[in-house]
Amino acid sequence: MKVVNLAQSKPFITKDGSEIRSLLDLSNGPVKQQSLAEATLQPGASTQRHKHSHTEEFYFVTQGSGRMDIDGEIREVAIGDAILIPSGSAHKITCTSAEALKILCCCAPSYSHDDTVILE
Repeated sequence: MKVVNLAQSKPFITKDGSEIRSLLDLSNGPVKQQSLAEATLQPGASTQRHKHSHTEEFYFVTQGSGRMDIDGEIREVAIGDAILIPSGSAHKITCTSAEALKILCCCAPSYSHDDTVILE
């Protein structure tokens, strides 16, 4: 059994500019086909528009609100919203709330800087 506590996960900045705390992935467990992390964006901050050639993502908003842009389709998102980001889709999210936007990110296959292509 592998259990990882979020508070013990050291944050790092991804290629798209978001702060990530990895929960389970290839770097800290016997994970083979996916990854789970918490992303944080401060008020007014955005990720850079990017895509993943191979990775499909789910975002699940746990705090704050934001504006999600996937291939030019824009939606307001808030606590409790789950978002599908198909592989190959250009995407960007902006924190629109007065508090930080926190999102659980699930990637399959596991997140990789090498699979992230910046588009801006």
